[in-house]
Amino acid sequence: MAEDEWRKSVHEFYTFEGATALAEKLATWDGGRLVMHITEMPIKCPVAPLEFTFLADDFFKKRGMRDRVEITYVTPLDGAFTKPVAAKYLGDMLTDRKVGLEPDFMIERVDNETKSIVSFDEREVPFDLLVTVPLNMGADFVARSGLGDELNFVPVDPGTLLSTEYDNIFAIGDASNIPASKAGSVAHFAVEIFTDNFLEHIAGRPMTKAFDGHANCFIESGDGKGMLIDFNYTTEPLPGKYPLPGVGPFSLLKETEMNHYGKLAFRWMYWNLLLPGKELPLPPLMSMVGKDVEEVSQ
Repeated sequence: MAEDEWRKSVHEFYTFEGATALAEKLATWDGGRLVMHITEMPIKCPVAPLEFTFLADDFFKKRGMRDRVEITYVTPLDGAFTKPVAAKYLGDMLTDRKVGLEPDFMIERVDNETKSIVSFDEREVPFDLLVTVPLNMGADFVARSGLGDELNFVPVDPGTLLSTEYDNIFAIGDASNIPASKAGSVAHFAVEIFTDNFLEHIAGRPMTKAFDGHANCFIESGDGKGMLIDFNYTTEPLPGKYPLPGVGPFSLLKETEMNHYGKLAFRWMYWNLLLPGKELPLPPLMSMVGKDVEEVSQ
C-alpha cells in the first residue's frame, strides 16, 4: 500500500498526517470509485470506517456530486459489523445510501497498475480513491519485551486484566488482547474494574471484580444524525433507550439528532471530565436496562 500511490490515490486516516492528506485530497477530488477498506481486525474503534463512509456519503451529497461517486465498503468480516444484529442495522444503512458491501475480503495485494485491491480468492475491487485501514498492532515496546502475541497485544485474563503469563503485570486498553473493541470507552470502563483488582492483588487477596468487555460508542451517520451502540463480551448491540429505559434520551441502534448531540456532548465530557479524572456518572459494567430484546427476537 505504501508504494507508488501512497498519499495520492491510496490514503488512511489513522494518523494526523494521513487524515490531513486525505482531507486535502477530498477537497479537490472530482469523483469516481471510492473504496473504504479494512485490512484486518482488530482495529482501533471498529465503527470508525463505517463513520467515515456515512460522513463521506453526506459530504458528497452536500457538494452536489454524490451521483459521481461510487462507494464500496470492503471488510474482512462477514457483514458490516462484528455482531449480527448491529451488522443488519448498519448494513441496511449502507444499502439505503447506495453503498456497496464487499464482505469476507482478505486482501492479498494492491495492484497499482490496474488500481484495484485483490483478495486471496482473487476477487478484485477497483478504485480511484482507496481509503484503507492498515493492520493495527500493539506497541513496539510490547514486542521488544516479549510479552505480546503475534499482534503485540498482551494476553490477559479478560475479567481481571492480569497477564496470563506473569503474576505482576496487568494490561489495559489497546495493550491487552481482550476480545473487545480497541476503543476509548473500553479502556475507560476497564480501568474502573482494574483499580479495585490491582489493590486487592498487591495486598495478596483474591480479585473480586470482573470486567465484562463493556463498550459504548456514538456513530456519526451524517445529516446531523448519529447512532449509539452499547454492548459487551456476551451481549451484542441491541435496540432500545439509553441510559434510562423508555426515556433515553439516546436511542440505541437508531439514527437520531439526539444521538448526534450526544456525541458532541461526549466530546466536551472527554476533555473536561474523563482526562482530568473526574467522576463520570456511567457504570463500568453494561446494563440490560432499556435494551429491547423482544424487538430483536421478532
